[in-house]
Amino acid sequence: MRLKKAEADFIRWARVCRVATVDQDGMPHNVPACPLLDDHKLYFATAGDAKKVKNLENNPRLALTFDDYTEAWEGLKGVMVQGEAALIPRGPRFRTIRRLLYQKYRQYESQAALEEGESVVVEVSIRKVFSWGL
Repeated sequence: MRLKKAEADFIRWARVCRVATVDQDGMPHNVPACPLLDDHKLYFATAGDAKKVKNLENNPRLALTFDDYTEAWEGLKGVMVQGEAALIPRGPRFRTIRRLLYQKYRQYESQAALEEGESVVVEVSIRKVFSWGL
């Protein structure tokens, strides 16, 4: 599924999103991540042993929420994406996304370096999108 231009622009602007997965007992797990949009897919990276990775190994479905909150509610904006995840622990695509994440988030390399085999890039194929205020 392709994002509308306003949705893609908003996601590119976003510095953080919330990633929701579920564990094998159906318990929700919702954590922040640093997103990247590239070629109509979403990406984020994390430690290979992170809870969200374990959850995605059991169930690849997830949701990501991007929002901009304001006390003036008529100005609320956001995008919620539902999709399926593929885990990329190493290889050319891992290195490409790592480079793009390092470009978007200058502190990433020094604060949370991504190492092949230890970190995982999560590639999200978009299945459904809901947006507001855009």
